[in-house]
Amino acid sequence: MAKAIARHILVNNEKLARKLKKEIIKNEITFEKTAKKFSKCPSKKSGGNLGTFSKGEMVKEFDNIVFKEDLHRVHGPIRTEFGFHLIEILARY
Repeated sequence: MAKAIARHILVNNEKLARKLKKEIIKNEITFEKTAKKFSKCPSKKSGGNLGTFSKGEMVKEFDNIVFKEDLHRVHGPIRTEFGFHLIEILARY
């Protein structure tokens, strides 16, 4: 079964997610620091790191990105029932 390691930032609105993504891409702030400061997910304590998970463990919208898109890039914002995510895929195997 496919597995991945990813981290994410979860916020309430798309506008904030887009702003944070721009700041991360411009290297104004790291993904980890952004997650710790802005994410509403408990994973923010670890810089948004979700650890290793299998395909199907996350919501469909999340899996569609993590198991198909490029590694080491910031993807999103992705809307799920929880809010808007920025996702960085660290590994896939």
